[in-house]
Amino acid sequence: MNQRLEICHQVESTAAGLPDTAQFQAWAQAALLPEVATAEITFRIVDTEEGQQLNRDYRGKDYATNVLTFTFDDDMPDVPDLPLLGDIVFCAQVVEKEALEQNISLSDHYAHLTIHGVLHLQGYDHLEEDEALEMEALETRLLASLGISDPYSEEK
Repeated sequence: MNQRLEICHQVESTAAGLPDTAQFQAWAQAALLPEVATAEITFRIVDTEEGQQLNRDYRGKDYATNVLTFTFDDDMPDVPDLPLLGDIVFCAQVVEKEALEQNISLSDHYAHLTIHGVLHLQGYDHLEEDEALEMEALETRLLASLGISDPYSEEK
């Protein structure tokens, strides 16, 4: 199947070392399931203030988190041939802090969070333990296909 992926890359952060459009394109493409024919995804990188506001407004949690995924069609009826649509928002300072704490490259951490977000757009979740294990295993396989180590391994 020939998949079509269109991305919009927005940077509203002053942080350094941020991924470019081509990186987001490659990471997102790797995470698209074969049954997804078309996807349109916005990747937005923000600073702490906007990240905290979004997390507070949409999740009721008053702190900035690493990544938030917003699916377009959560509450819509099933529409045939509707592309996979959504926004994935990264808080640059949180992502950088986590990468340092986990002793992984910033690029590898963005790749992981991108794949994680794209899987959320496709219906994966990690609220229950079995769902979390399935999602983590898929993330690990997809990252390995990109030459990136298992982010869940104790050995980094």
